[in-house]
Amino acid sequence: MTYCVALRLRRGLVFMSDTRTNAGLDNISTYSKMVTWEDEGDSVITIMTAGNLATTQSVISLIDERMKAPGERSPSILGLPSMFQVAMLVGQTLKEVIARHAQTGQRAETSFNATIIVGGQVKGSEPRLFLIYPEGNFIEAGADTPFFQSGETKYGRPIIVRAFDPDMSFEAAVKLLLVSFDSTIKANLSVGLPLDLATYETGSLKRGLHRRITADDPYFQSISNGWGNALKNAFDSLPDIVL
Repeated sequence: MTYCVALRLRRGLVFMSDTRTNAGLDNISTYSKMVTWEDEGDSVITIMTAGNLATTQSVISLIDERMKAPGERSPSILGLPSMFQVAMLVGQTLKEVIARHAQTGQRAETSFNATIIVGGQVKGSEPRLFLIYPEGNFIEAGADTPFFQSGETKYGRPIIVRAFDPDMSFEAAVKLLLVSFDSTIKANLSVGLPLDLATYETGSLKRGLHRRITADDPYFQSISNGWGNALKNAFDSLPDIVL
């Protein structure tokens, strides 16, 4: 399992993903689930993946290979005129990989399914954010749904729903995501540190902040401990029932 979140702010986009993969309690590994492609001045695209690791790695590898030798039927992800077409290309690639594995690959106990969050900006249009399903179709983030989660979503969702504000700063958004991830990590062993963080500033058309947050990161520790103490204090301040 994994946990990925992307926020659509007025200032830009913020992405965070964990790095834990597991195929049983005795087979736990660390893999990055986030990748960013950049053609500075023209387009910046970030992808986060959740699901079967073989599937998601194949999707990323195919996109990389087609960037080196693009063709009419397999264009480069950085050569497309809109983020909508980027989402279509990623969806088609995901659908292609899943179909190939299902038809020719050895069947395993887990399915080959995966979901992908893709966001970024192409010159001439606003930043856009999409959630792509295993079937290759997708939905777009908007005013009513300004963020997407994939993977183990339930534990970290309540704080995002309560505290998200599209006008918040990148700093506040990162704090919100760290609280969301801390809650998820404490509730589910299949999600774990380190975390990958990326930001994209609207209109910059260049790669933004990329950072890996480890378990011993002082800021993460302060957020984790501070949030735990704040919850306990809030609980203690609530009135007791009259029996």
